[in-house]
Amino acid sequence: MVELSAPVDVRIAPLETVEQVFAASAVLSEVWGGDRSGMPPNLLRALAHSGNYAVGLYDGDLMIGASVAFFAAPSARSMHSHITGILPPYRGHELGRALKQHQREWALARDVGQITWTFDPLVARNAHFNLRVLGTRVTEYLVNQYGPMDDGVNRGDESDRIMVTWVLAAPPVPTPDDADVVATVRVPPDVEALRKESPREAAAWRLRVREEFDECRLEGLVCRGFDDERGYLFVRP
Repeated sequence: MVELSAPVDVRIAPLETVEQVFAASAVLSEVWGGDRSGMPPNLLRALAHSGNYAVGLYDGDLMIGASVAFFAAPSARSMHSHITGILPPYRGHELGRALKQHQREWALARDVGQITWTFDPLVARNAHFNLRVLGTRVTEYLVNQYGPMDDGVNRGDESDRIMVTWVLAAPPVPTPDDADVVATVRVPPDVEALRKESPREAAAWRLRVREEFDECRLEGLVCRGFDDERGYLFVRP
């Protein structure tokens, strides 16, 4: 168990009991708009019991977030972070960063050298957090990675994802200098609101970002950062 310094009195603890597993599954379901298929309690219990990373984030006795990751191939010394979620009232207090740092320390203690995960390329706040705050490296653009997703966040949209790799012992990947940026790919400032207000416009953004990422790939460019105004930043390798 790790005590954290944050605007709310929170702690991170492993999911050790069936009750904790069910609570974590319910929290993640609430974060994803009522979806109970993303991390059902039986799967979460199996992952936790077999030694994978499965923790709850607590404010006192109340679970307010959860995070789950599992080991990749042993030779890769890698772990894949599958899902992390925090209830809306507790967002904006750097608790996501606290969870990631806890995950990093947990992984390093088990000789894991890198953590991978995916995120929706249209969600600007996640791009900012993953690329600017944590300094991860974009390693792949995955088209409709999970197929149709029937939850309140993703329903009706295709599940394109960016895969990032966080090399735990290396310094963060820096945002490239302006002189090195040769292409940018913009994203909407708040695609989650846009999906509710204008699903057709949100779908158009999906196709536009997908096509522009592919064009950059065909030109031999690599994504090396994110800017809140310009979007994804591409450089020559």
